[in-house]
Amino acid sequence: MQVLTAQLLLASSLAQATVAWHEQIPLGGVPEILPVVDKALSYRDDLVSLHKSLVDIQSISFDESEVGQFLVDYLTERDFVVYKQFLPTSNKTASGPSEDDKARFNVVAWPGSRGPRPFPKVLVTSHIDTVPPFIPYLRSDHGRAINGETVIAGRGSVDAKASVAAQIIAVFELLEAEEIEREDDVMLLFVVGEERSGDGMRVFSDAVARRDPPLELRAAIFGEPTEGKLACGHKGFFDCEITVHGKAGHSGYPWLGKSANEVLMRALTKVLDTDLGSSEEYGNTTVNVGLLQGGVAPNVIPEKATSKIAGRVAIGPQDGGSQIVVDRLIDVLKSVDEEGIEYQCYTGYGVVKCECDVDGFETAVMNYGTDVANFRGTHTKYLYGPGSILVAHGPDEALKLKDMEDAVEGYKKLILHALGN
Repeated sequence: MQVLTAQLLLASSLAQATVAWHEQIPLGGVPEILPVVDKALSYRDDLVSLHKSLVDIQSISFDESEVGQFLVDYLTERDFVVYKQFLPTSNKTASGPSEDDKARFNVVAWPGSRGPRPFPKVLVTSHIDTVPPFIPYLRSDHGRAINGETVIAGRGSVDAKASVAAQIIAVFELLEAEEIEREDDVMLLFVVGEERSGDGMRVFSDAVARRDPPLELRAAIFGEPTEGKLACGHKGFFDCEITVHGKAGHSGYPWLGKSANEVLMRALTKVLDTDLGSSEEYGNTTVNVGLLQGGVAPNVIPEKATSKIAGRVAIGPQDGGSQIVVDRLIDVLKSVDEEGIEYQCYTGYGVVKCECDVDGFETAVMNYGTDVANFRGTHTKYLYGPGSILVAHGPDEALKLKDMEDAVEGYKKLILHALGN
């Protein structure tokens, strides 16, 4: 209820942007209220409808099948060839994963007739899973005519269903204008699991690597919230689970025991105070202490303490950069207590570089991770999309309609650039 109230307050305040105020007091001293001049694009209704349908469907990671099926039906009805790429699952039949409600799958689609496998030049992709909790769809127009300043809220409204909707409409527009020379030059891919393990994109990447003859893409365009800027790259990632073993005892005699909590706190503080890797382009490597647990009672010296941390890597290379950072982190832990601290780390990847030299785009570097690193190959990588990451995982996730419409035009421009048209 608190989340919905916050959304309503946000939408109500931002809805005031639907009119422009001009101070004109030549006669009676009463300000004149002039409506915003808003030229609706031909695809506005389709974009809004598609985006609403996507956001209305709950699709928290590992429960994405309903939104995936919606996209299968939506694209099939519009004469796309669509197939489900199933992920490994415990629900298997003799011929592979069963198509029950919990089976997880990527959605792969391209325009044209069903026949020989396509050889697309450009892959346009984003993810259809979201973080929890589900937040219902909400618009700020309150029954008034929708316009570019209309605010649209809800879980996934930014990350990343705005990208999914804008990408689909962009491809539709290019096909209708006959700006794509060969129908299967462009392939759509909407993956599951990006918010957790990236398993959807890794399954697709593995399938591409095994394909014979190989799929030789020129480029892949990834949809994520970049505030409409073309990303030159993003930070890498690692995570670790740290366990400290101490010695329990009475809290009145701390010198007779060993506080696992105290050791863990000292270790984490030293980690946070250490430069684990920095660069001019990507800034500092940062560490988030996400989980802490230790002890059984206030008057008992804690025997065991654990923490889970996640790091954003600011150094390269993509393959190996995170290992450099993790090695430095381990050295810090050992300097605090070499015998009492255990650790298990997933080294992830270092900074990921993307192409951003395209006319007409502002550029930026992102601090978050994406599926760009999970799709292997020699293709050129573009990262772009509507909305801000700063609201993406919060209770006020929202964006303006004009941001999505700008993204449709941006995706069209990127697709044509990648195709060389």
